[in-house]
Amino acid sequence: METQRELGAPWRSGIQGARANLVPGIILQLAALALVLGFYNLPAIHGALFRLMAVRKTYGYALSVVTTALFGGFIPFLVLHFASRGIPDAAYSWAQGLGLTSFWAYKGFEIDFWYHLQALFFGNGHDPHTIVIKVFMDQLVYCPVLAVPMTTAVYELVDSHGNWRAVGADIRAPHWYLRKVLPILISNLGVWVPAVAVIYCLPTPLQLPLNNIVMCFYTLVVIHQTKSAARSAGPGGLAGQGGQT
Repeated sequence: METQRELGAPWRSGIQGARANLVPGIILQLAALALVLGFYNLPAIHGALFRLMAVRKTYGYALSVVTTALFGGFIPFLVLHFASRGIPDAAYSWAQGLGLTSFWAYKGFEIDFWYHLQALFFGNGHDPHTIVIKVFMDQLVYCPVLAVPMTTAVYELVDSHGNWRAVGADIRAPHWYLRKVLPILISNLGVWVPAVAVIYCLPTPLQLPLNNIVMCFYTLVVIHQTKSAARSAGPGGLAGQGGQT
């Protein structure tokens, strides 16, 4: 009975996270959709994004690394660092911020490579069939197999100030994937399935920039929710929140 309760907790945690992300997720999805519609229908937006696409083609993966480090790591770190003062164990140190920024720099290469790999196998079309295949591969293969487990482990490592032994022990402990990874996968589905569908409507060189914008604002939303939870809970109120961020 105890094991059943332990295995059921990730589902409950994930569903709670999905509910908390519902309204912010819809706002982010509508903003991303507006940008995509503007690209195909408004000359000014099309021209601006076309120039961005030219810059992306010129600098390639180097630009992917820099921009993802900025939007995925450094900006969220700065917000959490300064907004969480006075909340015990909430703010990351500058060393932790450097670690996160370095990780997201690598992720810039990985995500951009993934988008190009999908384009190589499934084409650059924007028809419903191609988009459905790419979303399926993204959310039901890439994320659960590689992206979310790796990100979860890295954030555990950062939260533990580089305690490899403790993180390794936690990963080897029973049900690590169910305890730590599954709640994030469930809570993110409502945000990222529609968002990724919109992202794949754009040409491949523009997919990473839109992903970075959505990711940055989504991370800031999660930070705000975590900070609010900590304030309402008082000292030690962030316990159990690490899996959501």
